[in-house]
Amino acid sequence: MIPPIEQQSLDEIKAFQEQQLTKTLYYVNEKSPFYKKLFAENNIDISTIKTIEDLQQLPLTTKEDLQRFNDDFRCVPVTDIIDFATTSGTLGEPVTFGLTDNDLERLAYNEAISFDCAGIKQGDIVQLMTTIDRRFMAGLAYFLGLRKMKVGVIRVGAGIPELQWDSILKYKPTYLITVPSFLLKMIEYAEAHHIDYNQSGIKGAICIGESLRNQDLTMNTLSKKITDKWNIDLYSTYASTEMSTAFTECNHFQGGHHHPELIIVEVLDENNKPVSNGESGELTFTTLGIEAMPLVRFKTGDIVTLHTDTCACGRNTLRIGPIIGRKQQMIKYKGTTLYPPAMVDVLNDFENIENHIIEISTNDLGTDEIVIKIAVKEQSDDFLQEIKDHFRAKLRVTPKIEFTTIEVLNPIVFHPMSRKPKHFFDLR
Repeated sequence: MIPPIEQQSLDEIKAFQEQQLTKTLYYVNEKSPFYKKLFAENNIDISTIKTIEDLQQLPLTTKEDLQRFNDDFRCVPVTDIIDFATTSGTLGEPVTFGLTDNDLERLAYNEAISFDCAGIKQGDIVQLMTTIDRRFMAGLAYFLGLRKMKVGVIRVGAGIPELQWDSILKYKPTYLITVPSFLLKMIEYAEAHHIDYNQSGIKGAICIGESLRNQDLTMNTLSKKITDKWNIDLYSTYASTEMSTAFTECNHFQGGHHHPELIIVEVLDENNKPVSNGESGELTFTTLGIEAMPLVRFKTGDIVTLHTDTCACGRNTLRIGPIIGRKQQMIKYKGTTLYPPAMVDVLNDFENIENHIIEISTNDLGTDEIVIKIAVKEQSDDFLQEIKDHFRAKLRVTPKIEFTTIEVLNPIVFHPMSRKPKHFFDLR
């Protein structure tokens, strides 16, 4: 079910996107109070914006704009909104996104072609191990996409390994949708209760919220820990409420595939200029085909690298590599630039660590301070020194590391009001 546009030449994909861009700009200029005002204030004549390169003439939209002028982005009467979703608020106050009936259909199509990319087909059964409530768009999107594919769904929700295994053994799903670190808890529970997970019928897991790959697209420590025990395929997927679009890996595991019908992407440097091929920068997008709240040149805050070489799956679309970090979460520590994912990768190298949190604060000198609190199976000074040496070897610096208990960390990491585990706390 590869959409034809994804197998066309790069020139054909670009020409198609430029046609859709024109439609989007005329639509927001007419319907969106925010963009109508923004274009007028900046003397933008949208008729002159004809190519992807011309996008650079337009102002950028930020998360702060969405927070301050949330309702002004809406292009339809509130009575046309069928679903109200909110962002998770990772980098600030949550923002409300309304979706019309057509937007929900687009969302379903996006997930259908994304899951197809990961190998899910009609006849499969998928266990949904994420929340579908709490105004969470992703859980609803997964359900709508699978329904569109005529794929069976088991809506178990997050957590509770016992309930997850009960459903797996009873309904025989072939794929899971989950946070990858939770799969380690599933393995741990299965081993304690003599469940042969490699004979459970699970072929693969579509993984959200945590990275599975290093920047060279090889498996990172977390994915190795899972697959060394459980013989399943792990597929990365990257998405956000704002874009209503997912970038999901195919079975060649070379980054999340772009869907050109749904979104235009740019990667920008510190000066908001396009980066050179293969360089990292801030992912910025323009949505296509959204009715209620389209966005033009929206800065995600996520630092990524694009991959443009041809994929063996037959798609000619660009691919997004693992998120290097969030721009607002960048840490300057003892002259070294760090992002939380790099520190998590170091911690994942140790079997002895059961859970962790990373806290960033500003010290008396006005510089960044890092404290990592870890719960371990066995405490010792030698183990603490081993972690510090590993940080120094991998990242050139050693943050402050403190022992605590699993009883202290679990309620913080797995907060009942949070949609996903939270390991990073920015107190600056």
